[in-house]
Amino acid sequence: MSKAFTRETDSEDDEEGGGLPPLPAGGKNYMTPQGYARLRAELLQLIDDERPKVVEVVHWAASNGDRSENGDYLYGKKRLREIDRRIRFLTKRLEVAEVTDPSVHHGADQVFFGATVTYAEEDTGTERTVTILGIDEADSAQGQVSWISPIARALLKAREGDVVRLVTPGGAKEVEILKVEYPASATTH
Repeated sequence: MSKAFTRETDSEDDEEGGGLPPLPAGGKNYMTPQGYARLRAELLQLIDDERPKVVEVVHWAASNGDRSENGDYLYGKKRLREIDRRIRFLTKRLEVAEVTDPSVHHGADQVFFGATVTYAEEDTGTERTVTILGIDEADSAQGQVSWISPIARALLKAREGDVVRLVTPGGAKEVEILKVEYPASATTH
């Protein structure tokens, strides 16, 4: 059968959204206002700028005749599928987003969503600092972890000075919470 008559399925890729973990079943998609704004800006940029440009290229390439060996047409159609898949993914994630402003906890010593937590591993004394963010905005390279990660789940609801148990694939370990910080409210600057 010719490739021209086979349909590529998008369904597996819809939920993945570029390697991001799926939302917990029945769970909420917690997100900071900054994370929400970043995803919304990406969605609007795809809809308003990138997609119309690619549609224009595909339209031009289609008008050139034979599409079977037309690189602009084939690449353009593939890029349109990628853009549409990302638009669907972002739309779904933004629809279920639960925007939570961590600055409301500014000055608190208890760990909630949006906290930056410094903790020490009891056995090695190694100190680490992580910020607990939403699934779609956490970047481990910048010391950010998702609120559904094992370390975040261990830290949530605990307070400065508490020792919590972190279960890892290498076994359980104790970590002590040294410091809890939240960003200041934008209105207090």
